[in-house]
This record gives sequence, structure tokens and C-alpha cells, in this order.
Amino acid sequence: MKQEHFERYLADRYRLRIAESSGSEIIEGELVGEANVQPISIRGGIPRFVSNANYATNFGLQWNRFKSTQLDSLSGLPLTANRFWKNTRWTPQELRGKKVLEAGSGAGRFTEILLAAGASLVSFDYSNAVDANYENNRLKGDLFLFQGDLYNIDFADGYFDYVFCYGVLQHTPDPVKAYHSVFRNLRAGGKISIDYYRKRKVPTPHTTPKYIWRPLTSRMAPEKLLKIIQFYMPFYLPIDTCLRSLPLIGRPIVALIPVPCWNYLGLGLSKKQRLEWAIMDTFDALGAAYDLPKTLNEVEQMISSPENKEAEVFYGSNGIVANVVKR
Repeated sequence: MKQEHFERYLADRYRLRIAESSGSEIIEGELVGEANVQPISIRGGIPRFVSNANYATNFGLQWNRFKSTQLDSLSGLPLTANRFWKNTRWTPQELRGKKVLEAGSGAGRFTEILLAAGASLVSFDYSNAVDANYENNRLKGDLFLFQGDLYNIDFADGYFDYVFCYGVLQHTPDPVKAYHSVFRNLRAGGKISIDYYRKRKVPTPHTTPKYIWRPLTSRMAPEKLLKIIQFYMPFYLPIDTCLRSLPLIGRPIVALIPVPCWNYLGLGLSKKQRLEWAIMDTFDALGAAYDLPKTLNEVEQMISSPENKEAEVFYGSNGIVANVVKR
């Protein structure tokens, strides 16, 4: 955490105790608030408003193990940028210099895009994935990063010009409450963009095996689950690829085989990258403590508010997207 970020975002509520610093970067220390309240620790340059022991432990493991896998700057492909701009329908010009909240950053694949657009970005994650994001993006722009709770964001209502939350809400215990928690941080006239897993009525290659196995895998130790996927995926991914290549019948066949496999064909990934993505996203799908998909109508109900000035809900790159302008 930089000294300027403490002064900009936290100095009105906390006193700062510095144990270790490097230039303007505060590496270790504490944020001290009201009397009789436990100080907030700063470890590895990041304020920690929550502990690592929580329902998002699997995501901490995932994003620290695959910290650079989805970064456009390292993959050489604009996969994250294309998804971001296509689904938010924002522009780099409108984000420049604006106060943006990124709720649920993971390893920072979207953090990188927001910083490149010149946003003044506050980003957080419930898990220690923030460590991966810190390593990936701390030198790329105006970034204040912390580890915190989606239900208890330590900023004033209406503080941010934009709120961005992708791949997060369906993994919380109460997605509706989570959405309205981040929505309250948006100023009047500001914009929020979320995405959400789509609930499907017919079998698909991803959802069918996923929900067959999740009652077991979501209760497994994350390290054990990851080892299992790392063992079978190099053998099964080529089989899955061959089956999917069969005209007309390929995808229906794969949808009926109870072997989870996130196979990203047609994106321009190399074989090595495709295997890494398959392991990572299969683990993502099977290991999350919560996975609560919704229909488009249910997402519309979730974002419904008298404070909405404009709202659009549509099928997007990762299920369902909702874009809202606050009244």
C-alpha cells in the first residue's frame, strides 16, 4: 500500500503504524481505528480486513497457483480485454481518471485492463488472491489493493464512479445481498457492470458434469482436488477435444460424459496454455464453496432497484451480464 493511498482512502478512519516500508510503499504495519477494535494488519503491502480462513480459500489457492495464466500481457491474446469491453460497453476514454471499484479481483486479469485505461482503481478480493494481484499489477497504475469482505466494504456510500464485479456474485452465500452491497458504493449517475452464471435447463459440456460432481468436490480439501484434476486432465483433454470435433454429435456426447473438462477450443491458445486453462477453470468450477446460477429473469430481479436509471440484462461471455446506471 502506498502512503498516498492511505492518505486518500483511509486517513479519515484510521491511524497508520508502519513496521516496514520501502520508499512510499508500506510493506508491513497496522491500521488502527476505534478503541477496543482489533487493528487491521498490513502484510505484504496489503491491508487485510479479513483473514485467509474463509469460504474463498479455494480461490486463493487457484489464483496464487495460476497467477499469470489469464493475463493478456503474458498470454499474448486480448481475451480479457475483449470480454471486458464487449460486456461492460464502457470505453477507455470514459474510465480515465475515474474512481473505480473492482469487487473480487482474483489474480488481476481485469485489474490490468482497468489500470491500462487510466482508472483510479480500488480493488479487493475476499481470498489471498490479492497477493497474486499485487505481484501482477502494483506497478501498472493507480491501484489501491486490499483483502476485504464484499458485504462490508469500508467506503462511503456513493463513493465510486464505476463498479465492476465479474465472476464473483454467484460464489457468495447471498448473491442478492452481495450485489446491493456493492451497488450502494456507486454514486448517482455512476455505472455498474456484473456478470453471473447462467442457469440452464438442458445438458451442456460444462454444466452437466460440474453439478454432478460438486456435492462431493466442493467439500474436498482444495489441494487434493487440484491434484486430482492435474492428474487426469493431460490424458482426458485430448479425448475431449476429439469428441468435440465430431460434427453435430460431438458436444451432446461430451455433455453426457460425467468428466469435468473446461476445454477452450478456438481461442488461439497453444496446447500448453489450453491444458493450463483446463486445469485452472475445472478446479474453479468444482472447488467453489458456493455456486448459485440464475436465469436471466432472476438476474433482472436481483438487480431491480428504484435507484436504477437505466438497466440492461443480456447473455454475455460468461453467462449473464447486467449493466446499470444509477439514478
